[in-house]
Amino acid sequence: MTPIVKREYTLADGRDLIYFDDVDTKLSPDRKPDARILDPRPATATMRQDPLTGEWISIAASRQNRVVLPPADQDPLAPASAGNPSEIPDVYDVAVFENRSPSFGPEIAAAFEPSELTSVGLGRTLPSVGRCEVVAFSPEHEGAFGSISRSRARTVIEAWADRTAVLSALPGVQQVFPFENRGEAIGVTLLHPHGQIYAYPYVTPRTARLRESIEQFGPDLFERILEFEGESERVVLRGEHWTAFVPFAARWPIEVHMLPHRHIPDFAATNTEERDELAGLYLRLLRAIDALYDTPTPYIAAWHQAPVNVGRDDIRLMLQVTSPRRGENKLKFLAGSEAAMGAWIGDVTPEQSAALIRDGLSRTEEPQA
Repeated sequence: MTPIVKREYTLADGRDLIYFDDVDTKLSPDRKPDARILDPRPATATMRQDPLTGEWISIAASRQNRVVLPPADQDPLAPASAGNPSEIPDVYDVAVFENRSPSFGPEIAAAFEPSELTSVGLGRTLPSVGRCEVVAFSPEHEGAFGSISRSRARTVIEAWADRTAVLSALPGVQQVFPFENRGEAIGVTLLHPHGQIYAYPYVTPRTARLRESIEQFGPDLFERILEFEGESERVVLRGEHWTAFVPFAARWPIEVHMLPHRHIPDFAATNTEERDELAGLYLRLLRAIDALYDTPTPYIAAWHQAPVNVGRDDIRLMLQVTSPRRGENKLKFLAGSEAAMGAWIGDVTPEQSAALIRDGLSRTEEPQA
């Protein structure tokens, strides 16, 4: 088999488009150009600082006009046709392109001075520089990561690794975040199987809080977590290179974390064996979560990576899959305590959740190529 091949193109308005071809692809190496005539891209949004927390909020008003749940014949992530001049001009296995209305970018710039990000004041603004990319997992109109083949999953993982390396090298990018939103209950506006990658101009609040915990606990926090969880009844899936578990203090009714067995700061640092095994384990995990009930489970699959310039010896690549589904027809809503105060109350014990997911795993088969 040929290796996974990366093919780089440019869309009509200058945005990057990258195809990643499966090892067993049936596609021609040549792809059609983007023949559309497009309006100029929107201006880069502006970040405003919340003086109560010091956090930055990107005000990206152009996103208000994005397509919401279009019919199959108008799917913007389908290969383009005469009646659907979509974002991807030709057939593909996996395609990555710059978001047309991004939360960060399209402008990139040198890194902000630390004081520009950490000082707190009233009416403070900064440009929302950075990059937002869309990752189309398949040309099919409906589905999710769990619905693709093992070969295709391996291609997506290769794309994540490639884009992590490329985006991390852009001027001013401080952290790269691949993720997938799945289901209308999560707020998904496209049924097409896809994820996104954000390249932020700052270290995100969640990671900043993690760095504080590492400073208090010690640099071996992730190693110790893996040992602690690995000896518990909350483990749901284990391979040679990865272990998945429901965390001891899970917030969500369905919450699974996955850690690599060695210290890896991000996807770009994974090796071939780790990527190969992850393709099968990750598919099994998502399919088990879908097997819990008769209808697909909404979730956020978040790949937490170390920042580009700090904490790379201490912060380990980590998957966190979370779902608000607390029963077949019940959802957990973030109301008063969680939404207003950040004080979480769990509805299901992590041990019960782990047993439920292991039951889902028992009803799924090993993913086929």
